[in-house]
Amino acid sequence: MTHTAMFISNEEMKTHLYAENISVIQRDDETILTAAIQGAIVEAKGYLKAYDLDKVFGSITGERNPLLLIWVKDIATWHFLVLCNAGHELKLRQDRYDRAIAWLRGVQKGDIDPDLPVKEDENGTGTGIIKFGSNPPRGQHF
Repeated sequence: MTHTAMFISNEEMKTHLYAENISVIQRDDETILTAAIQGAIVEAKGYLKAYDLDKVFGSITGERNPLLLIWVKDIATWHFLVLCNAGHELKLRQDRYDRAIAWLRGVQKGDIDPDLPVKEDENGTGTGIIKFGSNPPRGQHF
């Protein structure tokens, strides 16, 4: 997992979770939040294979795609919150997690253009997403 530590820091999760909630859930063990973030990044990468993952997730602060950043934080928040009994917040967080996954699936299908660098082949040509299909079959009636 190259560059994952740079994509989202534990400190940046305070946009999605209150610092006191982070402290209560992780009980002075920062590796718990770090593991949730890394898991979220790996999960998001699984949907973004057509893109240059080293560039996307190796980006530093100002160069990150802001929407992808939000969705990965939502996924990380979900993975982190399932450790506690904060039932009142779990429904909201599950909804946000579901939206994040739906967005990633839309990107994966090519329905959403996420404004991310496209993966290049050995010739430096972007591989991008290739969509194929056909028109619905026509029935002939005589």
